[in-house]
Amino acid sequence: MNFLTDIPNLRHTGSGNFFLIAGPCVVESEENVFQVAEVVKGITDRLEIPYIFKASYRKANRTRPDAYTGPGDRQALAILDRVRKELSLPVLTDIHTPAEAAIAARSVDVLQIPAFLSRQTDLLTAAGRTGLPVNIKKGQFMAPEAMHFAAAKVAATGNHRIFLTDRGTMFGYHDLIVDFRSIPVMQGTGYPVVVDITHSLQQPNQRDGITGGRPELIATLGRAAIAAGADGIFLETHPDPPHALSDGANMLPLNRLEELLQVLVKIRRAVQ
Repeated sequence: MNFLTDIPNLRHTGSGNFFLIAGPCVVESEENVFQVAEVVKGITDRLEIPYIFKASYRKANRTRPDAYTGPGDRQALAILDRVRKELSLPVLTDIHTPAEAAIAARSVDVLQIPAFLSRQTDLLTAAGRTGLPVNIKKGQFMAPEAMHFAAAKVAATGNHRIFLTDRGTMFGYHDLIVDFRSIPVMQGTGYPVVVDITHSLQQPNQRDGITGGRPELIATLGRAAIAAGADGIFLETHPDPPHALSDGANMLPLNRLEELLQVLVKIRRAVQ
């Protein structure tokens, strides 16, 4: 996990805490993005948690054709670029095609491979060639040991700045389940392992085309992930989840974040 110290503006890397990737699902507006980033930055500074802000500049994987995908690529990337410069925060965003890698890399510090695309060789290779750290989310259809091959595609470019994220495994058509054995299995690759404690609570494939969720279990997954040795936590948070433009059903309300992180820091210290 030493490469985390090379991520620009990533503070508190010597604190011994887990690192946090958190933010809204997608760029909704400049006001929303800055509100979330500023609040989470304040909390993580108080708790000495290394923090990477996240927001998708575009949501390419939506169930319904009328679902919100973002304000436009150029505008969204410009907003993310302002977050990193004005708030001195490292920023992460998803990419969906090989051509997007170099474009997004100019505005963010970490690239993320969405779970549904975690086997796409050209995408992984393009991300690796940017030289930026790459977060690969484990496909809902993949065994944790198979992530070795996904990581190897990035590493083949000479880029070993990789971390792996578990976001649950399909459990029937309408649910996901987290197998916490996947944490040590994926850590066997030598790369840090993150657990996504919000997307793992999705309930996909609903009849209305809007993914459901179990946000009341976010804290449960977070406690279990840290107790099981996760290196990092990924979560999505929003000031008003019921009115979020994407994935609101499984987001953590922003005003409940600090309480959760305080508990996770205590568990981290206990297991260390």
